[in-house]
Amino acid sequence: MRLRGARRVALAALLGTSLVLPTRPEPVGATGFVEAYPVTAAAMRAAGPPYADWAADGRRFLAFDPRGDGRAVEVLGDLVDADRIVVLVPGVGSTLADFDRGLGGVARRAPAVQAGQLYRALRTADPAARVAVLAWLGYDPPDGVLTAAGWASARRGAVGLTGLLRELAGHRPSATITLVGHSYGALVVSLAAADAPPQVTDVVSLGGVGAGVQHADELPDGRRFWAAEASTDWIRRVPPVRLPGLGYGRRPGDPAFGARPLPVTGVAGHDGYLVQGSPTLVAVATVVLVGAEVAR
Repeated sequence: MRLRGARRVALAALLGTSLVLPTRPEPVGATGFVEAYPVTAAAMRAAGPPYADWAADGRRFLAFDPRGDGRAVEVLGDLVDADRIVVLVPGVGSTLADFDRGLGGVARRAPAVQAGQLYRALRTADPAARVAVLAWLGYDPPDGVLTAAGWASARRGAVGLTGLLRELAGHRPSATITLVGHSYGALVVSLAAADAPPQVTDVVSLGGVGAGVQHADELPDGRRFWAAEASTDWIRRVPPVRLPGLGYGRRPGDPAFGARPLPVTGVAGHDGYLVQGSPTLVAVATVVLVGAEVAR
């Protein structure tokens, strides 16, 4: 079969990139439950600014590693008593240096900012709810769009994320866990969901590039799959190429994928899903708290 036009160019670029890029290091695994807080705080103090300031502000982390592009897993809320847990996974280009400030200095792209917005939306929707949100930069995302052609980073990330999910399920067996992935992070959470404990009930894709499966019903254990894809999101231009180890096939936001759609009215671009006032933000909070129908 011949590939023409944009698909042919995109596939050539992806193949070329995949052949020359070095293999990335293994991800940092889960360090444990809340007993990790003082350990990570000490590591942040030793690392100096700005990380020492994070520790001084009382922020809590399950994992922290400043080496290379860095790793961090921040917890918002009381994880010990939470019966609703959200794990938010960022996508391409995310590094520890941008964890707070956002890629390119754009705050709405920052994992810490997005997690904070979602946590506040949950508290607003139900002040009495026992919720915790984890901003999970526990893997090394690809550095750019073209370097995101392959599955290697997502597979390594999924292994690390699955370890964390099992840890959470072991400590909070009665809690439900929602996975939220943005862009390339949607691929990570989808792969992790395939081998996740039953406490993982919902998977949410925000501008996701792929899911590792071609239809939402292929997720095991009846897990619900939700997707948001704004009309102005450039992810719509990514060709649905899928070859062994290359390309992701059908996007979660494609109606043919069969995900439960989330509202996106007024959402601008690729990074506007979890900003204040976004209908997607409110809908994701509803999924976490109710886990069934989302009000539109």
